[in-house]
Amino acid sequence: MENHNKLTTASGIPYAENEDSQSVGARGPLLLQDFILHEKMAHFNRERIPERVVHAKGSAAFGTFTVTHDISKYTKAKIFSEIGKQTEMILRFSTVGGERGSADTERDPRGFAMKFYTEDGNWDLVGNNTPVFFIKDPKKFGDFIHTQKRDPYTNMKSPTMMWDFWSLNPESLHQVTILMSDRGTPHGFRHMHGFGSHTFSFINRENERFYVKFHMLTQQGIKNFTDAEAAAMKSKDMDFAQRDLIENIDKGNFPKWDMKIQVMTEAESRTYHINPFDLTKVWPHGDYPLIDVGVIELNRNPDNYFQDVEQAAFAPAHVVDGIGYSPDKMLQGRLLSYPDAQRYRLGANYEQIPVNRCPFATNNYQRDGRMRVDGNGGSKPNYFPNSFDDIQVDKAYKEPALELESNVADWYDRNAAGENDHYTQPGNLYRLMVPEQQQHLVNNIVGAMSGIEGPKREEIINRQLCHWFRADPRLGMGVAQGLGIQIDPAMLR
Repeated sequence: MENHNKLTTASGIPYAENEDSQSVGARGPLLLQDFILHEKMAHFNRERIPERVVHAKGSAAFGTFTVTHDISKYTKAKIFSEIGKQTEMILRFSTVGGERGSADTERDPRGFAMKFYTEDGNWDLVGNNTPVFFIKDPKKFGDFIHTQKRDPYTNMKSPTMMWDFWSLNPESLHQVTILMSDRGTPHGFRHMHGFGSHTFSFINRENERFYVKFHMLTQQGIKNFTDAEAAAMKSKDMDFAQRDLIENIDKGNFPKWDMKIQVMTEAESRTYHINPFDLTKVWPHGDYPLIDVGVIELNRNPDNYFQDVEQAAFAPAHVVDGIGYSPDKMLQGRLLSYPDAQRYRLGANYEQIPVNRCPFATNNYQRDGRMRVDGNGGSKPNYFPNSFDDIQVDKAYKEPALELESNVADWYDRNAAGENDHYTQPGNLYRLMVPEQQQHLVNNIVGAMSGIEGPKREEIINRQLCHWFRADPRLGMGVAQGLGIQIDPAMLR
């Protein structure tokens, strides 16, 4: 007789009745004592952890980051310590607004979340495929995301909610312009750029601080669907991007991205004409050119999607020695909200899950909580300081002080004078596009705004049209004509 692994319960007890429930007679009621029935059903009922509120549907792969250029004058982070150094990592791509069952080709930003397993701890660089975002104050985030989800009355997606919010918040125009271009429907995940989006800090061995933005540029080349192609693929393959990623890696066609950075000195950040910490703005490359850093390669698919993708947890709060934060208000808000979301979704011990666990030593006094699986500190003290263990604070990792420009705490108007140019950069982006791209942008905007309905339709459309005209008169006129709205050319002079 061949040897087989025995079928067992989760506690390791072998059992034989896996298909028939215990009952009183062949057609009688079931018995409460059939533990196997309860175990199977109870586990099945709990197979779904809460999905992410945003970025619910995603794909991921493991790979490496390899340093190709020396940036040690800017940062002492060990991940960048020498040319040729390799660091293991995982990269998760996602759509933002849809649920787990949504289509991969929806018009939406794409998440671009990276976890680097460095010897100084895990560094999470959690961004998007766009260098900017819709808002610049975290207090507005929940309201914005509600407009991208389902209407509480109809339980359907609502163009009216989206455009009402965007038209009332002109700071969103830059990101909306990108979203409505062909880059809003990328051809899978391999053919799009990634961005850290926020402004972060670099700190070097002299404890000098620099401000930095991260760019991941695809070596596969930018490739997008048109709006019609994205809609056609949605009806053909809801999981196009997942399929494209996993099949290419299985074939050995490993996707790569070049990591580059922009660097600004602290002194420059005080005088630059654009707020360098405003997430709705980019740093023009003419002023701050891209600097080469290294190459990301994805070369291994997860063995189990739930284990390594659904349970993957990222937080921009997770930075390592030599990398720090900035006064970017959206980043400051995410430092709280991301770890909090992961604790809600996966539990207080989510960083013990293998995909999230630091592969190097961790020492702290966190104890207990759900699903504690690392020994819970054993018999060691659970308080600090104490007289019994040898855990010490290494002050070499202390970050230099951040000099603030004000000691006045207030609720500052995010769009006050000097912070209210919402139109120059979207207009510049439109003017950089070739005529075909410009026409696609107009068509996509018209198609999306045509869905606005209800008694406030005209008000919302007119308000948003004003923003398009302020960005570029030709763009505004194209959208107006597409919506069948007559505009007096004299108004544009």
